[in-house]
Amino acid sequence: MLSVTIESIDAMKITDVLRAEHAVFHNLFDHIETAVPHLKTLAEVKGLATVVDKLHGPHSKTEDDLFIEPLEPYFDQMGQKETFHAEHEHIEATLIKVQTARTLKDAKKILLTAIAASRKHFDKEERIVFPLAERVLKANTLNKLGEEWLHRRDVAKHW
Repeated sequence: MLSVTIESIDAMKITDVLRAEHAVFHNLFDHIETAVPHLKTLAEVKGLATVVDKLHGPHSKTEDDLFIEPLEPYFDQMGQKETFHAEHEHIEATLIKVQTARTLKDAKKILLTAIAASRKHFDKEERIVFPLAERVLKANTLNKLGEEWLHRRDVAKHW
């Protein structure tokens, strides 16, 4: 049995962690955008929305707590302080709204709206937020935030 401890994992910057998570999300979004037009039942669409919601919630909380918070003074200067929190909340609310849809057509439309909003938000993070963090936060801080992500996700315990 493979035993890995957090101490044995090389330091990973929080920006690298979040980029890796985004890569997984982009693959999931690709699949959903391809699959949704072919889905035949409301339950199938709601199931996909639940998967995205269950993955997005912890990702969003991690970003808000570990990543966005230290950058808030910079976002405030850019006039974007509330934008990132609001975008996370909008995506989560839209995913939840899929669960209340009464028709297959409405559920598909709402889910694809949430996916489009997520892609737009991720693009902004990848183009603006991650490079900003790497410019203004010290490498040691980025690594410590990456370690905190490991502890929060308890990743090493499951390897």
